[in-house]
Amino acid sequence: MILVIGGAGYIGSHLVKELVKKEDVIVLDNLSTGHRAAIDSRAIFVKGNIGSEEDLQLIFSNYPIKAVMHFAAYSLVGESVVDPFKYYQNNVASTLTLLNVMMKNNVKNFIFSSTAATYGVPNVELIEEEIITSPINPYGRSKLMIEQILTDFHVAYGLNYVILRYFNAAGAHESAEIGESHEPETHLIPIILQQLLGQREQIAVFGSDYDTHDGTCIRDYIHVTDLANAHIQALEALLEGRKSSEIYNLGNGQGYSVKEVIETCEKVTGLKANVVLTERRAGDPARLVASSEKIFTELGWKAERKLDKIIDDAWKWHQNQKY
Repeated sequence: MILVIGGAGYIGSHLVKELVKKEDVIVLDNLSTGHRAAIDSRAIFVKGNIGSEEDLQLIFSNYPIKAVMHFAAYSLVGESVVDPFKYYQNNVASTLTLLNVMMKNNVKNFIFSSTAATYGVPNVELIEEEIITSPINPYGRSKLMIEQILTDFHVAYGLNYVILRYFNAAGAHESAEIGESHEPETHLIPIILQQLLGQREQIAVFGSDYDTHDGTCIRDYIHVTDLANAHIQALEALLEGRKSSEIYNLGNGQGYSVKEVIETCEKVTGLKANVVLTERRAGDPARLVASSEKIFTELGWKAERKLDKIIDDAWKWHQNQKY
C-alpha cells in the first residue's frame, strides 16, 4: 500500500487518480488547501496532519505501507516571504516528523515533491539537475532543506528516495473530474481561464520588457497527468530497487512566454482576454525552462502533452468545475 500525503491537493489528487490503477492507496490530508471531492473513491482517505506523529503512527500501525509520496507542502512564494515560520514549520519540521515515523516503522521508500524554486534564478538556457541550487525565498529554501535531509537519511538510515523538481504544473485530468482549484489562485493558466469565464475583470501581465522574443517571461509548463506519471515511474524504480537516491527535473523542455500562453488560451476557447500590462514583479527571472533529459535517459519518462492540450483540458475542467 502507498501512503500519499497531501493527496487531496491539485497534484496529489491527480497522482492518486493514476496510482489507484496499479496500487492500493491511502491518502492523508488535513483539507486545509485540498478538496475531499478530488480524491479518487478507490483510495482510502484519512483526515489528519503530516506533523502529527499520532496521526501518522495510526496509519503505519494499521496498514502495510511500502512507500510514501509527499505532496503536503505550502507553496506560495509571496506568503513564504511574509510568514516564513509557517513554511519552515510545515515544510521542514513536519516532514522531519514524517521521516522519523517512517524510520521507526522501517518504511524506506520516499518520493518527494520538490520545486524548480530550489535553483533560484539561474542564467542558463536549460536548467539541469547538476547546476548550483540557490533559492531566493523561504519556500525554495524549505524544499532544498528537505532535499539535503533526505541525502543525510539515505547515508545514515538507508532511506531510498527520488526527488522530483517541478517546473509549472498545469492542466486538468482529461475526464474533467478534477483540476486546479486554489484559494487564492496564483497560477497563470487558471487565472486566464477564469477571466475568460467572466470570473475576473482582467489579466495582469507583470513586465513586458524582458530580454525575450516578445518581452514577457518564459516558463516551462507540464501537464499535471504527465507529472503524475513521472511520480509513478519514479516509485516503480524505487520499489524495484533500480534507484535509491536520485533527483530529476520535470518539465516539457520547451518554454512558452506569458503572451503565448494567453494567445493559446484565446485560441482554445474562442474568447478574447482582457490583458493589462503592469510593472515587473521583484525576483521574476526572464526564463525558466527545464532539461528533463536525465529522467528520460534513466526512467524513460518524458512529457507527452503540449501547451494546447494542457489548456484544452484545463478549460474543460473550469467549465465543469465541481469544487
